Amino acid sequence: MAIGGGALATVAVASIVAVAVVNESGDDPSPGPSDTLPEPEDIPGGGPEPTFEEDRPQAPPEDYLASPEKDTAPLSAKTLFPDESMLVNGRQYTRAATDATRKCASNAQSGLGAVLREQDCQRLFRATYERDGLAFTLGVAVFDSTGRATAVKDGYRPNVTSLAGGDVPSFCRTVTCRTTVNALGRYAFFTIAGHTNGEPAGKDDAKAKQTALDGSKFGYNRVLARGKAAAEADGAGG
Repeated sequence: MAIGGGALATVAVASIVAVAVVNESGDDPSPGPSDTLPEPEDIPGGGPEPTFEEDRPQAPPEDYLASPEKDTAPLSAKTLFPDESMLVNGRQYTRAATDATRKCASNAQSGLGAVLREQDCQRLFRATYERDGLAFTLGVAVFDSTGRATAVKDGYRPNVTSLAGGDVPSFCRTVTCRTTVNALGRYAFFTIAGHTNGEPAGKDDAKAKQTALDGSKFGYNRVLARGKAAAEADGAGG
């Protein structure tokens, strides 16, 4: 899955389990209208009846992502993370594991759980992707409004708990890792990224930082694609 743009997420260094800094002519008047218009049969040679077609501009994707009433497409780990691999700016990652829960705080650590509870998180979806000994876990949290998702981003404390699976062992549990946070519509999303061999990912670890940002771009674009699909479907339906 090729990933294009996407809003930039804040990225930070996480300490121990993950501590982040939170962190797209005429001047002459025209003659007035006549009081009456000729009927088509009065026009020499006749003429077709005028037709009018409503041209309604398509609403932006964000409008659909902000409203549970409009954002009604199936939502699951499968719809958010459908492919076994994905591509971000030429870097390919392999999906290792996914999960989902309505108990959002159970898959959060170091303060994030309290923020999710305060804003009444409805569901939390996670996916882990791996590339060249680095892995990230992306968490997508769903709320009932844009305001709640934005409040989670603004009040963010790290972070989503990393998800092991497949060829990816437990990672980013007791070492420094890189984290991000962002929000779009009624969704907030988080990444935590580090080395699968247990090495810490400090502030000068450019590869781990890039991995976290790649995960954030992927999350942003998956959510944005959902909004675009809803807008297109609405437009096609008239």
